[in-house]
Amino acid sequence: MRGGEQMSKLTRRRVLRGVLDGAAVSVALPLLNCFLNDSGTALASGAPMPVRFGTWFWGLGMNQDIFVPKKLGADYDLPEEIISLAPVRKHVNLYTNFNCFRDAAPNLCHKTGWVIARAGIAPMTTTDLPGETIDVTIAKKIGGMTRFQTLTATATGNVRDSFSYESANSINIADWSPVQFYAKLFGGDFQDPNAEEFKLNPRVMLRKSVLSGVMDSAKDLSKSVGAEDRQRLDQYFSGLRDLERQFDQQLTKPEPRPACVLPSAPKEEPKAGLDIDLVTLRHKMMTDLMVMAVACDQTRVFNMAYSQSAAATSKSGYDKPHHTASHEEGVDPKLGYQPQTSWFIRRAMESWAYYVEAFSKVQEGDGTLLDNMLIYASTDQSLARIHSIDNQPMFTAGRAGGRVKTGLHIDGSGSAGTRLGYTAMKLFELDKGSWGTQSNGTSKEIGEMLA
Repeated sequence: MRGGEQMSKLTRRRVLRGVLDGAAVSVALPLLNCFLNDSGTALASGAPMPVRFGTWFWGLGMNQDIFVPKKLGADYDLPEEIISLAPVRKHVNLYTNFNCFRDAAPNLCHKTGWVIARAGIAPMTTTDLPGETIDVTIAKKIGGMTRFQTLTATATGNVRDSFSYESANSINIADWSPVQFYAKLFGGDFQDPNAEEFKLNPRVMLRKSVLSGVMDSAKDLSKSVGAEDRQRLDQYFSGLRDLERQFDQQLTKPEPRPACVLPSAPKEEPKAGLDIDLVTLRHKMMTDLMVMAVACDQTRVFNMAYSQSAAATSKSGYDKPHHTASHEEGVDPKLGYQPQTSWFIRRAMESWAYYVEAFSKVQEGDGTLLDNMLIYASTDQSLARIHSIDNQPMFTAGRAGGRVKTGLHIDGSGSAGTRLGYTAMKLFELDKGSWGTQSNGTSKEIGEMLA
């Protein structure tokens, strides 16, 4: 029997208490069926399954004629450039005919489009970095209960390929190595939420003690510096407080997570390089680790970059990387598009399908991990050959805990693409009257996607 009468006598909070090296330790009961409700949709205590937010990025957009479905709504057709989405179409919404507006700003190649999509603003110069990106905004709402407020990864092998910003002065650098990512997630500091015993980690206790001293010293320093330096110290304090929260999380017995299964450690690092086969392998390895990090509730906000914005992925036997091909390859007169450039986009869509499917395969309650999240996928261009940012395609995947309809093709009728980001924020109950600036500012949700 699950839940019900048993829970009146036996709860997850019932623990054995003892002492380890002078520190109080709570030893929780093992994960039992009675810790879930009758349907498996929530913990037996009544707490719902957490809803997570993720992002995915690919560079260089699409070829509209072979990417955009002819049919709107459910059961949309799959033109040849997105045919690989067939196994996950029921989980995926495609958004087309939404625009990014430059207003008085220039069209900064491979930057303007993604910054508008992720931050709601049109940058004025190449050094004008985005402010807070949507993942960070949502993480401030839902990320405080997990070990990592956000996780950011890339398949490129380059730590700089991140589309997540805390502010214009602070980028969330990307994890790029599967071996190092595994160690970060599941190494010595990992606390298995389903373990029968919970032991305080002495290394974490020591780090927290050291951090406490550092914060005290920094507070004293803040009293003796000028206003500008005090502002810098405030940003520094923010980082320290995040670290303190992370330590506190590691010193607290985690909630049981039936979907959490410790993955195998990668045996070796993929070779360096941007050959499409290496990028695909790296993407697969990083995705598999990210999926289980979410299943183990190590984070509720996560980011994955398949490529750079000006994607430099290469193909064996072809002398131009994707970005170069998008500008130098001729349009095939019979096909009506650039065949090699399209080949690269198709490979990106295959990896997007893998990313979605990987989350959909993990059972959680009476549904899947994907059912309890919203993943937002964006790019930097619509047609890379001319650096167009009109009709920049976007996707979402997942039902956000039942709040979102899936399997739809939605036409934006030329409205601001920031409507999707704004809708995502509203789904996570952020108190925002609007999002974006100037023509990209919006207070209008995409009602067609809401359940």
